[in-house]
Amino acid sequence: MLFNLPDHATLYQALLDRNESYDGQAYVCVSSTGIFCRLTCPARKPKRENCTFYASVGECIEAGFRACKRCHPLAPMAESDPAISALLALLDERPEYRFSERDISRLGLDASTIRRSFKRQFGMTFLEMARQRRLRGGFETMATGGKVIEAQLDAGFSSPSAFRTAFAALLGTAPGSLAQNPLLFAGWVSTPLGDMITVSSRTHLHLLEFTDRKGLPRELAKLRALAKGSLGIGSTAPAEQIKSELAAYFAGTSARFETPLAYTGSPFAQSVWDTLRLIPAGTTKSYSDIAREIDRPTATRAVARANGANQIALVVPCHRVIGADGSLTGYGGGLWRKQKLLEIERQYTPQPERQTP
Repeated sequence: MLFNLPDHATLYQALLDRNESYDGQAYVCVSSTGIFCRLTCPARKPKRENCTFYASVGECIEAGFRACKRCHPLAPMAESDPAISALLALLDERPEYRFSERDISRLGLDASTIRRSFKRQFGMTFLEMARQRRLRGGFETMATGGKVIEAQLDAGFSSPSAFRTAFAALLGTAPGSLAQNPLLFAGWVSTPLGDMITVSSRTHLHLLEFTDRKGLPRELAKLRALAKGSLGIGSTAPAEQIKSELAAYFAGTSARFETPLAYTGSPFAQSVWDTLRLIPAGTTKSYSDIAREIDRPTATRAVARANGANQIALVVPCHRVIGADGSLTGYGGGLWRKQKLLEIERQYTPQPERQTP
């Protein structure tokens, strides 16, 4: 896991030195290329701020990064299991193909065994790995001005209806229903904890959520209604700014988020979110702490509801709120992410001021 590794500076120096002692123990994900590598990779070294380090290839893949074709970080896993090797080679040859368990069986492989093998080695199944690569490709095609049919083909969907269904499951609307000159723009950003969706106007960020959050379709529907259906895909200044700030956050260089935000919620909820933003990285508070700070000491449950309704993850740090007994309590992005975020933020823990003699 990321927080069990040495600090970012140590790992980046190991990358520059091609330190073999970290081979198989740490991997670098490069945000500017979408590639992950061994630290011994002979390729040109990326900038420090574009690097995030992980302890396993599964975490790199789950975060949306593709394996480098120069240092082949998947090779040891593939070499240890010929079936994994064959399927990874097949995925490289046909990244756009919609694989199924029937395809696996046609290769003479047992689908359940393959599921367990990939889950053990990479933290996800082969079919999940293939689907993630395809759908992200289609989204990015549309984000750069490509037509729906081009996005469908890039995503490996032979059926327009299947692509519409998969796309709608993500954004809550079919690709053909997206506005051409929208008020709000959806974007895609990869992080070490998984891919996220952004929704922004030309001036403010309205949403930042992990793509697998169960409440995402409901949040997107609310924003589409506020924009009278004027939602499209594309890049904006706030979306680019939050990408840069997220990269710095995960790289361990800054926990400051200054992207302009646009809240969608009641005045009470907004007061809770503003208070959450005052919690320093590396510290936590309880729901009752927040209730007291907004002068509503009996509104603990209402604070919890507002916390859960937050749709700008990480920037409005609802993950820093825990139960009065110290338990993690709920988190829309998953408790495993909440745990990792709190562990990551230990490097940002405020240090006590030194007393001068």
